[in-house]
Amino acid sequence: MKRILLILVLLSTTIAVSQETTFEKEVNKISKRIEQITATQKDSLRIKVVAIDERLEKGEITKLISNTLKKEVASYHARRIEKLVGEQERLLQLLVQDKTNGRIASSDEESEFDDNDNTFTVGKKTFSFSLNNDDKSERIEKRKMNRRTTSQFVFSMGVNNVLNNHEVSSLNDSDYKFWQSHFYELGWTWKTRFTKEPSQLYFKYGLSFLWNNLRLDNNSIHVKDGDITEVQVFDNKLSESRLRHVQMNFPMHVEWDFSKNKTDKDGFVKDRTNRSVRLGLGGFVGFKLGTRQYLEYKDENNVEVEEVQFNNFNMNTINYGLSAYVGYRSTSFYVKYDLNPLFKNTETRNISMGIRLDLD
Repeated sequence: MKRILLILVLLSTTIAVSQETTFEKEVNKISKRIEQITATQKDSLRIKVVAIDERLEKGEITKLISNTLKKEVASYHARRIEKLVGEQERLLQLLVQDKTNGRIASSDEESEFDDNDNTFTVGKKTFSFSLNNDDKSERIEKRKMNRRTTSQFVFSMGVNNVLNNHEVSSLNDSDYKFWQSHFYELGWTWKTRFTKEPSQLYFKYGLSFLWNNLRLDNNSIHVKDGDITEVQVFDNKLSESRLRHVQMNFPMHVEWDFSKNKTDKDGFVKDRTNRSVRLGLGGFVGFKLGTRQYLEYKDENNVEVEEVQFNNFNMNTINYGLSAYVGYRSTSFYVKYDLNPLFKNTETRNISMGIRLDLD
């Protein structure tokens, strides 16, 4: 009985609703929502396509993958348009049905949502529709494009040698083979703008692991004699004489990135990096994780011997120095120089130069 009375009350309330001429108003609202849905989805699609093109230009993805990703995002937004517009079309059908039955959707009094195109009124109940999901996605996408801090994977390699008394000319008399002494560096860096707004000046910092190899010339080896490490000629014919030390570094650079920023049609300025000439000046501090000497030779019985000597060879544990790089896009020419001596009680300092890759 209560249920029947409730139904009768609802029916009488619906019939008693004022039939003001709101049919055209509600149709106009639905029409505007459909236009907004279509425009929002197209804008979101455009932003994603631009991001895919930029990944392609950086070499992060191939042309085939780029086309595949574009098809996927286009298909996704087409489905979104179909779904969201379909919901509005169903509301329009309900509105037409109410108009036909004389129960036009309206409200007796002004609602706080009356001027909001994202509302729909049935009887005295006003519903609000949120179409801002994709707007939110667009804002998030723009923030990602313009984030203040980015990260890069760093790999560098090149040749090693030493300077005595900071003199470049001492390379001519070096005990080490120039082209056979290599270094490898692997790490991760972060790049932060000095200003909140897009600019060309950044602070770059990070963590890296460095493998330094020094190969002696003239059939020589390193010999530790108390607090002194000497270079001495070995008794047997050497096929390998290599001193390797591994260290953890904390590099820090001020980087000028001359990549041109991009402004879209809405006036949004995107901070673009690693797209043009880059220059970095700074230094590093670190500490050695281990040192060993590799020797390969034939003994008196013509037996091949591979010997590994584990010792610090009086090398300084703490390491610091200067470094710089200049390049284009992700590839740079890289130089670093130790300010403290390689060995204690000497004026021998390590110098390295090579190629550096900063990959976003």
